[in-house]
Amino acid sequence: MAEYTTRSGRVRGRTAARDDRIVAVLGIPYAAPPFGANRFGEPRPARPWDGVRDGAAFGPVAPQSAELPGAPVWSPGDEDILTLNIWTPGTEGDGLPVLVWIHGGAYVFGSSAQPDFDGTALAGSGVVVVTLNYRLGFEGFGHVPAGEDEAPCPDNRGLLDQIAALEWVRDNIAAFGGAPGNVTVAGQSSGATSVACLMAMDRARGLFRRAIVHSAVNACASVAEAARTTAEVAAAAGVPATRTGLLSVSPQLLVAAGDRVVDRYRRDPRSGQRHYDPAVYGPVADGDILPLDPLTASAAGLTRAVDLLVCHTTEEYWLLDAVGSSAKIATEKQLASFARDFGLPDALVEGYRVRMPDASVRGLHLAIHTDLLFGEYSSRLADSHADAGGTVFMSRFARRRGGQGQRVRAWHCADIPFAFGNLDEESVHFLTGGVPGRDDHELSRRMLGAWAGFAAHGDPGWPRFAAPSRAVRIWRTAGEEDAAPGGGFRELWSEAGLPLLAP
Repeated sequence: MAEYTTRSGRVRGRTAARDDRIVAVLGIPYAAPPFGANRFGEPRPARPWDGVRDGAAFGPVAPQSAELPGAPVWSPGDEDILTLNIWTPGTEGDGLPVLVWIHGGAYVFGSSAQPDFDGTALAGSGVVVVTLNYRLGFEGFGHVPAGEDEAPCPDNRGLLDQIAALEWVRDNIAAFGGAPGNVTVAGQSSGATSVACLMAMDRARGLFRRAIVHSAVNACASVAEAARTTAEVAAAAGVPATRTGLLSVSPQLLVAAGDRVVDRYRRDPRSGQRHYDPAVYGPVADGDILPLDPLTASAAGLTRAVDLLVCHTTEEYWLLDAVGSSAKIATEKQLASFARDFGLPDALVEGYRVRMPDASVRGLHLAIHTDLLFGEYSSRLADSHADAGGTVFMSRFARRRGGQGQRVRAWHCADIPFAFGNLDEESVHFLTGGVPGRDDHELSRRMLGAWAGFAAHGDPGWPRFAAPSRAVRIWRTAGEEDAAPGGGFRELWSEAGLPLLAP
């Protein structure tokens, strides 16, 4: 066991089960519980404690209805949800690089306690790893209108929680062997878009010097769009869409109301973009806390001081189809409706058809949706950051398993267990295709090393994404030369444009 002193009190860590060189300290509060008088407000400082707090268990997860393999579920009444976890190979004064991980989950589910985010292997490479919980769903990303005589509530409360965690890291991480001036913030999916938003936020300026963005999601709402969602959720909860009305609804009932809104979109093919993958919450470009959406901010050069490592998988959307979270597109009529709802020109769809002559309608839809939501958006983040003078490294994850039958594709989330070095976790085997082989472990070693190298000194091990070559690292195992590298459809999008989607 080891003890550390933070500004709120002393904490005790324990030797990690998988590596006795690493100490894990779990469930440290970085902010006060965001309920009661603090509900819908900015995060407030954590309450200090006496004695030594035992860091043997993860803190409670944020309100949500999801139940994820190997991870805890939310229980009504759990309020001390703003906690973080540390895996460290060092001691005070070592000045090791720090990597702060922000989990994904469509802004409505997930937590730092998921087994695939265990930081032991990554810490073994000489990095202090921090993972955190933050407010999700309406609690974290719902717009709260201010009625007469009501105090306004900030948008983007989940992002403000993430900033509070980064401030905690700045103020306390040296005690755990970390260097507060050498912090990399990383995330995947909605966690990646959160990272991209943090890069554009004045409040996060100076809290990190590098960013890792895996499978960023093309979605950022305007205040008007967020207010429309609030009206729908409030109606589903049976209360006025005001601060007072929304505060009268418990977190549990507000989660259920949001789920009912999502279910209605799923069932109605005439409901537009949200029918296909109804993520109703997300960052709000409010002109204040989040001045601009990440892509616009990057193109304007507002993020160029942060070094950026971008990755996406080549078959992202196949996972969402496999788990049943997206609408099934199986006919030409459905494909045409999908393209029309997203404003995609006929030439783009036909371009995919020409490049994928053997693909079914379903396959065409999944390939287009992959690029619309993740692939092209990730590539444009890299383009705009590089063009504005920033340092960028780009990669694509193309590893498949199962031979020609494609039993497991290079789909959404499959890359993260490789980068964390957690392939042996049984809960990730659905993503990765079962028990890993020697080639899988070798790929994991290389990906983990890229993260560690980038966090330590800004070099993941391949050339920068810069003109004229725009170098891209393709992640695959040995013998996978036939795996599609992705990126072959970019010229179609350059002609069609990329719509900025709103949650």
